[in-house]
Amino acid sequence: MEKVNGIGGVFFRAKDPKALSDWYETHLGVKHYDPVPWKQREGATVFAPFAQDTDYFGRADQQWMINFRVDDLGAMIAQLENAGITVETRPEWDSAVGKFARIHDPEGNPVELWEPNQ
Repeated sequence: MEKVNGIGGVFFRAKDPKALSDWYETHLGVKHYDPVPWKQREGATVFAPFAQDTDYFGRADQQWMINFRVDDLGAMIAQLENAGITVETRPEWDSAVGKFARIHDPEGNPVELWEPNQ
């Protein structure tokens, strides 16, 4: 059986696509696809539909949340806070699979940051 071998893209609507693309590149290093797509490092990728009534994403109308792997969550948190970005952490988010933090992009979309346990 043929299987997919990774995520080819994440596509979503934005009020100001250019400004939002610039924010992701400036603060998280994720480059817009033009002219060359951002390339992720090989590693775990979780594909997990959640129950319709989950509160894990934040707003009840939020239908998606992206999760980015990071090498050093503490350093990433410090970098984001130094840029004036609010970072949320909760002890219950950390688990056997790693440590987690949450930020929101300028349009209010939740972005989860994950430092996997090695």
